[in-house]
Amino acid sequence: QVQLVESGGGLVQPGGSLRLSCAASGRTFSDYGMGWFRQAPGKEREFVAAISTSGRSTNYASSVKGRFTISRDNAKNTVSLQMDNLEPKDTAIYFCAAAYARFVVGTPTGYDYWGQGTQVTVSS
Repeated sequence: QVQLVESGGGLVQPGGSLRLSCAASGRTFSDYGMGWFRQAPGKEREFVAAISTSGRSTNYASSVKGRFTISRDNAKNTVSLQMDNLEPKDTAIYFCAAAYARFVVGTPTGYDYWGQGTQVTVSS
């Protein structure tokens, strides 16, 4: 089992920034590709960003590319999502997820473990 705990959500004004973190425990963190997803009320969960086990490869949804940056620290068992120039449409619950020995892009399918989520609200 892998336990994932997100933190860093909150209320921010349009144009502002937030940094989300996800702390992992239970298994060897560097064996897992990691992803961030989000889900707004009444909508399906959507892919935001993914990072490979080593951190050398990343991928982003077109809606966040150039504004969000995913990174990981395998020594600290954490994955982060730096979100800049936030827009109201970014409002959602953000989830991190772990996929064993895979770099999964664009879909929730293939991820083995999920966190409980952290709320991000972008509003003036």
